[in-house]
Amino acid sequence: MEHQKHLPEVNLTSVMEFFLLGFSDIPHLQMFLFGIFLFVYVIILMGNGIIILITRVDKTLQTPMYFFLSSFSFLEICYVSVTIPKMLTNLWTQKRNISLFECATQTCFFLILGGTECLLLAVMAYDRYVAICNPLHYPLVMNRRVCIQLVTGSWITGIPVQIGQTYQIFSLPFCGSNQINLFFCDMPQIFKLACGDTFVNEMSVYIVVVLFVMVPFLLIIGSYAKIISTILKLPSATSRAKAFSTCSSHLMVVTLFFGSGIITYFQPKSKHSSEKDRFLSLFYTVGVPVFNPMIYTLRNKDVMVALRKLLP
Repeated sequence: MEHQKHLPEVNLTSVMEFFLLGFSDIPHLQMFLFGIFLFVYVIILMGNGIIILITRVDKTLQTPMYFFLSSFSFLEICYVSVTIPKMLTNLWTQKRNISLFECATQTCFFLILGGTECLLLAVMAYDRYVAICNPLHYPLVMNRRVCIQLVTGSWITGIPVQIGQTYQIFSLPFCGSNQINLFFCDMPQIFKLACGDTFVNEMSVYIVVVLFVMVPFLLIIGSYAKIISTILKLPSATSRAKAFSTCSSHLMVVTLFFGSGIITYFQPKSKHSSEKDRFLSLFYTVGVPVFNPMIYTLRNKDVMVALRKLLP
């Protein structure tokens, strides 16, 4: 706890940087944690990199489903690269300061990529809906041009909104403590450090959450309601199992991503604690991206076959 005691606190007129406390309360484990998170980061990069490679190289994986999977893997690499490198730097150097501009930039990219992930998961659910519920129209509906438009739309739709959101948040005056009790600049933590009334800002955040989290989530639920209904009407157990196997991996990823996000950000304030918030944020930003490549490779026969072809 000595590390925390010596981190400076500043008044309203001098807040030009924040301090990411991260894991400063366990100073004797800094290098161990650095090694663990570096290993995890490499695993995430390699796992998603392999998925991108095999979906580009293997002819049997040149389908809309794997095009979306490749885009999702690239997104995951970007997503973890917003938070993990800074965390590794802080663990290695023990310098936990982050400038106001750098903190705002990290928050902005985190929001943009998080929103993109919600939209892309909804697109992937729609792809499975068309493939299972309207198989005869699938090649026509999900042609290459449509797939590119859907992925591009997922990426660019939230950019102006999240830039505006970030500007609004970091235009607030900050006073009192400048210590963020996490390993990255997360929006709820930033609000805690702001002075004055943040009601309008928080309401605008909730509106954005509804648009970029709840709407995609409801679309995913609606898609899977139709998918499950269609699968249950199939004549044989074999055909039902085959149909469900094509969307089970995506369903698991959706459950992990939205489930951990809801638990992290929508729990009652009375149940918040610094240790719990840190664990949940760690699971949400690092743990889930570790599982995603494993889910899409180990549970997907086509990907496993393509991987065996690639390996000598």
